[in-house]
Amino acid sequence: MTATVTPTPALLGKSLEELTEWVKQQGQPAYRGKQLYQWLYHQGARSLESITVFPKAWRESLADYPVGRSQLHYQSLAPDGTRKYLLQLRDGLIIEAVGIPTAKRLTVCVSSQAGCPMDCNFCATGKGGFLRNLKRHEIIDQVLAVQEDFQRRVSHIVFMGMGEPLLNLPEVVPAIHSLNRDVGISQRAMTLSTVGLPGKIRQLAEHHLQVTLAVSLHASNQTLRQELIPSATKYPLPVLLTECRDYVEITGRRLSFEYILLARVNDFPEQARELARHFHGFQAHVNLIPYNPIPEVDYQRPSQERIETFRRILEQERVVVSVRYSRGLETDAACGQLRAAKSQRQDASAASNP
Repeated sequence: MTATVTPTPALLGKSLEELTEWVKQQGQPAYRGKQLYQWLYHQGARSLESITVFPKAWRESLADYPVGRSQLHYQSLAPDGTRKYLLQLRDGLIIEAVGIPTAKRLTVCVSSQAGCPMDCNFCATGKGGFLRNLKRHEIIDQVLAVQEDFQRRVSHIVFMGMGEPLLNLPEVVPAIHSLNRDVGISQRAMTLSTVGLPGKIRQLAEHHLQVTLAVSLHASNQTLRQELIPSATKYPLPVLLTECRDYVEITGRRLSFEYILLARVNDFPEQARELARHFHGFQAHVNLIPYNPIPEVDYQRPSQERIETFRRILEQERVVVSVRYSRGLETDAACGQLRAAKSQRQDASAASNP
């Protein structure tokens, strides 16, 4: 029988107090905890050996100790300035992150899982299957990697990359706290996207975070929703919306709803009216997202006329609505397009199952 080897926990994601305790356990003075904290979160240290304020002998003895940083596997740049990153983790898995710059902000789209188990039939990410949940340091690392590459402070984070964040709350919630506390990004500048899972939205509400919750509906009724999102068969739309109302009541935070517009599937005027009825008396905002086509399925983006008609009907029904056009289309970095190449997925799977 082969004994299970527990991996050494990474340092990234630990608080100042935790890092101070760690250096003391290593026989070092407490003040080195603050030095380690600054080098990890503000100077981007990728190894303990690179922290030049530490004694050389100690640095060399900890050369292989895991800090928690990934290696850049591949990067692509879109004409609009969006940058897509494939990051290789310590176990060989490859995940994706996206940096989205504007004049006033730098947003990072982060992954919470390697792959995704939800298998939404219009989404490229789910086509590659699911490998594992990410650890908190692997989530934080994505933000630091993008920040370093742009040489610019990250201002906003969206959990809209690979994976379903609510399936990884034990790591996602501490990552959010660390990104706020240690990296210095406001929770109010973070958005967490979910297709909705029974009980999980209420569970998230109990953490009383200040993040924006974005619920992916993509359909105006249960029948169509479960065709598009297989997991919706276990979570009827009325039940989901009830849990969303509970979330608003518990947190006092307005919800966002994501609705990917698929040409002649969910973009009909009667569907806009049906969708609007769900939001009467609801403190919510609807983001309409014109679909970004992928080769695996035949869904298409609606015409501009159909998009505007759908938006106008929601406004007439007194629903707060906006149209969000995705960035990074040319590099497969737009909403619903994140995925690694087939060979990369195979390499990652082999690395995680030696």
